Amino acid sequence: MRRFLRPGHDPARERLKRDLFQFNKTVEHGFPHQPSALGYSPSLRILAIGTRSGAVKLYGAPGVEFMGLHRENNAVVQIHFLPGQCQLVTLLDDNSLHLWSLKVKGGVSELQEDESFTLRGPPGAAPSATQITELLPHSSRELLYLGTESGSVFVVQLPAFRSLEDRTISSDAVLQRLPEEARQRRVFEMVEALQEHPRDPNQILIGYSRGLIVIWDLHGSRVLCHFLSSQQLENVCWQRDGRLIVSCHSDGSYCQWPVSGDSQQPEPLHSCVPYGPFPCKAITKIFWLTTRQGSTFTIFQGGMPRASYGDRHCISVVHDGQQTAFDFTSRIIDFTVLVEADPAAFDDPYALVVLAEEELVVIDLQTPGWPPVQPPYLASLHCSAITCSHHVSNIPLKLWERIIAAGSRQNTHFSTMEWPIDGGTSLAPAPPQRDLLLTGHRAVLGRLGRLPAAAVQTQHRPGVPHRHRPQREPQCPGRGRMAPAPQGGLFRPYSDDPRLGIQKIFLCKYSGYLAVAGTAGQVLVLELNDEEAEHAVEQVEADLLQDQEGYRWKGHERLCARPGPVHFEPGFQPFVLVQCQPPAVVTSLALHSEWRLVAFGTSHGFGLFDHQQRRQVFVKCTLHPSDQLALEGPLSRVKSLKKSLRQSFRRIRRSRVSSRKRRPAGPPGEGQEGSTRAERTGLQNMELAPVQRKIEARSAEDSFTGFVRTLYFADTYLRDSSRHCPSLWAGTNGGTVYAFALRVPPAERRMDELVRAEQAKEIQLMHRAPVVGILVLDGHSVPLPEPLEVAHDLSKSPDMQGSHQLLVVSEEQFKVFTLPKVSARLKLKLTALEGSRVRRVSAARFGSCRAEDYGEHHLAVLTNLGDVQVVSLPLLKPQVRYSCIRREDVSGIASCVFTKYGQGFYLISPSEFERFSLSTKWLVEPRCLVDSAEPKNHGRPRNGSGPETALSQARNSGSQSDGDERRSGPVMEHALLNDERVLKEIQSTLEGARGGVSRTRIQAAQ
Repeated sequence: MRRFLRPGHDPARERLKRDLFQFNKTVEHGFPHQPSALGYSPSLRILAIGTRSGAVKLYGAPGVEFMGLHRENNAVVQIHFLPGQCQLVTLLDDNSLHLWSLKVKGGVSELQEDESFTLRGPPGAAPSATQITELLPHSSRELLYLGTESGSVFVVQLPAFRSLEDRTISSDAVLQRLPEEARQRRVFEMVEALQEHPRDPNQILIGYSRGLIVIWDLHGSRVLCHFLSSQQLENVCWQRDGRLIVSCHSDGSYCQWPVSGDSQQPEPLHSCVPYGPFPCKAITKIFWLTTRQGSTFTIFQGGMPRASYGDRHCISVVHDGQQTAFDFTSRIIDFTVLVEADPAAFDDPYALVVLAEEELVVIDLQTPGWPPVQPPYLASLHCSAITCSHHVSNIPLKLWERIIAAGSRQNTHFSTMEWPIDGGTSLAPAPPQRDLLLTGHRAVLGRLGRLPAAAVQTQHRPGVPHRHRPQREPQCPGRGRMAPAPQGGLFRPYSDDPRLGIQKIFLCKYSGYLAVAGTAGQVLVLELNDEEAEHAVEQVEADLLQDQEGYRWKGHERLCARPGPVHFEPGFQPFVLVQCQPPAVVTSLALHSEWRLVAFGTSHGFGLFDHQQRRQVFVKCTLHPSDQLALEGPLSRVKSLKKSLRQSFRRIRRSRVSSRKRRPAGPPGEGQEGSTRAERTGLQNMELAPVQRKIEARSAEDSFTGFVRTLYFADTYLRDSSRHCPSLWAGTNGGTVYAFALRVPPAERRMDELVRAEQAKEIQLMHRAPVVGILVLDGHSVPLPEPLEVAHDLSKSPDMQGSHQLLVVSEEQFKVFTLPKVSARLKLKLTALEGSRVRRVSAARFGSCRAEDYGEHHLAVLTNLGDVQVVSLPLLKPQVRYSCIRREDVSGIASCVFTKYGQGFYLISPSEFERFSLSTKWLVEPRCLVDSAEPKNHGRPRNGSGPETALSQARNSGSQSDGDERRSGPVMEHALLNDERVLKEIQSTLEGARGGVSRTRIQAAQ
């Protein structure tokens, strides 16, 4: 029994673990999923975005970000900031109002919900009587006017949300104060517009859906003047001096109404259908803005011809004889225009802010051509669906600067205006290192971006041409031919060919080599070049079946490479293409820049390629003779359902046979007596090892046993203990590990001699579980450094004197072997102990928060249950375990990627990465401050070099420390993952990635 006893509790180790490990969900990267509302504060210069899941996110200067979550997961319909205050009001689709405040605590600001309120009608009233359609925060900062579907306007006192019934403006009261001729028409229904007079706070404008617009005197409770249109009203804009009102309507027209003291109904000064005379879409929102030069800006949404633009999402800008319609690829949620703040005499708009369903676009209205402004955050990571990701830590400064320089040369179409939404102050310290998060995509449009600390900024497109939907030229009958609508934003949901999808990425941060693998068996090797180039990409074919007879590929065809020289922009440029045959999805990829080798694997085998000599070193077929599913391909519609069912029944049959074999053979009495004796012995020993589950060994006939899951380069002892050599390790889905000894010529003879490879080892795990990770530990039990890391003096040389150890991680267990004999030394049965399976594993260094120079190397593990664990090296002892991702979120688990310093990323929606940390030392903790009293320059931002300042984000999100304790504060992930549509969308994005179109983007985390 002694060998089953657990070691005792060690207080010193527990204290050390608290210094090393701590779980926190820190920040979200990307664009909010399913936005539903937009708000902007001119005084704070802060933007607010609401989502369908009930989240409210505030954005200011780069590094200033807050997030709040309503208790109810209802969609946010409207957001309004209170004038001149750090407060905002949100309206949800359940007709509830919520008051939020930015309060300073501990030197930083936090977003908190203060009050909530639901407007109630009199007993027996219809629900539409109090259904809120419009909000108007009054400049007095004490009143909130609520327009409803019944046509009444209710008044609520802030901040207590006390209803002032005596100030209600009912539709009957307005009707009684209208002239006789206006009472005969059905001019009422719901309130479509509520606006305060720009110069007189005692007057408000009320617009009704039937076309009636009244200016109401709050003190005298009377109608000062009214305007009556023949078309249904959509929205209203009041000119800055209060002398003109512009209304937009459902027939695609807008009208200008003069405001005077005369109570008689005036006729419109001007009525216009910009894209008429044939039927047009409704103009849902309009801005009429003045300038010092005299010519006005007219900016409106919609109004396009139904015949040619019925399915398009456009915003038109008209100024000084120029009319441009910006065409967006996703639905427009809302938009606003940034203008000069009071007390300026003119609006002088300088930026148009458009919130679309998939991106935020800011357009510079002061520069000719109205170019877009590059956003320092809210990067549309899912411009094309994300299919894979790869993280690189601690990027050298030289490579970092080269990437930024190459990206700046590609981003010349952006405006030089500084980011205009610059409220608040970031108090977060400078990030300790520069990191890159590389993401592969479906679409052929590739980009590389920076994400310093917490904000994502797209920066560069690596060597892939732009492809997008062709522009259609709308015809305006009677007005001649319009210019093509310019594309608004960067979101491109269109796919050219599903075989172009990116599946694996690997970057060497020291040499600048980038390897990219796709859906159709293509492997590209790219090199960072600071100048434009035009050259032919060399093509090499790798036959993984090795001309074996009896196999016929049933999947998609290979891609046809473009012949001849190709022009490439500065940045990552491909120079060699390896085409696997059959053209199956590339499932694993490894790059060793020091040896100039790249390894790739598919469901049929793996190969090694020398990208310096442009030649194939070897290929190895891992396909099992009975595995015919591997030959059908991910895009093939012909799936062997019969064989899948047969294999399922075989597993059930084997399980039943095994259970019968495990039954005791003796009489029932003896078995019962033995079990009673075992229970008595167990009670006497309280510290027993946990009971292990019986794990059924997998059959070699299971499908995809030759699927190559992982590839790993190592310089270790493979043949004997006296001489180490380069080696390549490969793990398959059937629990097999192959080891090849490599002979790499020295640098001076690298081009003259060939790289040789010879298979040296083959390990077959008894349980045949898929191998998900391979790692070699040096004599000090430290993972081997990355290629060229020692040459750049960024890591200590590995200990080559002591014996090396091989760690093989399968889905069910961890196992340590000694090298070169490959004899088992230790193992940890994760599935048998906990019932979980390994999905992601990575070696990481955990630094102490107390001792600067102390750190330990451990394994960061993610299981299929969504738990993240830390397992010690090389003893394989579990250290801590935290609940990170919901077990139902299969796509979030599949998208997780770990860093080298104990952090991680995973998708909480198709457009957002959640960042978490397992380390107490390497923790990105955003901090920011917003003060309503701070002096601000409310003019337009100056033109400069663009958003090149240091970026970081701040938000008050939930976090989790050791154990299950969490800080107070909502977490956006829970709202998103409670929505089944979000889970299905993420799952379809990742599982359908094999049929997507390729797009590589590198995001930088500074």
